[in-house]
Amino acid sequence: MVVEIKQVIKRSGAVVPFNPDRIAHAIYRAAVAVGGRDRSIAERLAGQVVEILEQSLPPGGLPTVEEIQDVVEKVLIENGHARTAKAYILYRHEQARRRSKTKEDRDSGNVPYRKIWQVLSWSADQNLHSVSSLNQRIAQGEFPAIVRASDAAYGADLAAAAEHIIERRDRVKIIIIAGPSSSGKTTTTAKLAERLRQAGLSLVALNIDNYFFDLDLHPRDEYGDYDFETPHALELELINQHLAALVEGREIQVPHYDFKTGRRTGQTTPMRIGPDDVVLIDSLHGLYAPMTGSVPAEQKFKLYIETLLQMKGVDGRFVRWTDLRLMRRMVRDAAERAYDPQRTLEHWHYVRSSEMRHIIPHINTTDFIINGALSYELPIMRVRLLDHFSRWVDEYRGDPNRQDAWLRAERVYRLLESVSPVEDETAIPPDSLLREFIGGSCYAH
Repeated sequence: MVVEIKQVIKRSGAVVPFNPDRIAHAIYRAAVAVGGRDRSIAERLAGQVVEILEQSLPPGGLPTVEEIQDVVEKVLIENGHARTAKAYILYRHEQARRRSKTKEDRDSGNVPYRKIWQVLSWSADQNLHSVSSLNQRIAQGEFPAIVRASDAAYGADLAAAAEHIIERRDRVKIIIIAGPSSSGKTTTTAKLAERLRQAGLSLVALNIDNYFFDLDLHPRDEYGDYDFETPHALELELINQHLAALVEGREIQVPHYDFKTGRRTGQTTPMRIGPDDVVLIDSLHGLYAPMTGSVPAEQKFKLYIETLLQMKGVDGRFVRWTDLRLMRRMVRDAAERAYDPQRTLEHWHYVRSSEMRHIIPHINTTDFIINGALSYELPIMRVRLLDHFSRWVDEYRGDPNRQDAWLRAERVYRLLESVSPVEDETAIPPDSLLREFIGGSCYAH
């Protein structure tokens, strides 16, 4: 008797509706990681997985996530897709290892402790080490002073980074500014370029976004959303070819990607750098080694930016960096891209998954780290987002398919609820990094 699968048992024990598209997406994602781009093959293999599951289940039986993944491995191997199977197995193992790690294990290796200590020391000196102290200073009318001090600290980081680059100006041919989503790469790139040009460096920007594959070749998540967060959405081989050519003084033809259509237009722009020029790259995955592997290490300067806020909430726990960036992206995307902030929340687990795989492991390979967090952004975000998060907490409560969204929504709601609101944003100057997200920036974004 063949059983038609209607539900599946998650690792948490929750029973949720079965979605065969998730199997196809997972197979395609593994294929993309090894260079495959044929979605129809992934869909055909997913059909085989479903067929095997339906034939093997007893009447009334429900498959577990682990059982489904076992069958996926079996189907991939039996159909001769050994490289895809290996990528799938390695990803599955990596996820299992993360789930089993202790807190101490998770904290090791990828945390820039020295930089965090500097930020914590500054926060204590400014009496901005907790939400309670922040609220106290706001109540005393010190919000403009908080803005000035925070921007000055960020500016000091920028100045130090510029000095390091200038010291290596005879060797560096490529400057990479990397960091996770909404960490402030765009403003940091503009500000750093200003300082370097003032020091006499000639900078030429290369927009890596033009190297995205056409949309129909992108991996998607289980809800059908296309994944722009993975480095495999970019044509890494072409990026490497072009970077090597630029460093050697040869001309390249930079492609043009149209985000409205999700495709390259076929148009190209010629680009060549002179002997005294430096290529400037602002990229989510700038530290991902396969992106710039064609360029010798001594010719690259890698700068990393992260929202390293050191502020404790009223619960005694430090504010999560990812929550700051989530709020920034919500506000920016809603204003500039007409993107519903609720979709940003629902997609954020995917953003984090890619960060943990392709960005965070490389933090300590960078040449310099900049703190992109600003102590004054929470009071601004409270005004803009508190009501949204309040609604999402109720909407997602009890929904096993949106557990990640609910956990984030509840955590951020409790945080924003505890922060004193600031509605008057006039104290925030147009060159502030925060203006990249809330609007009013003097820089082009």
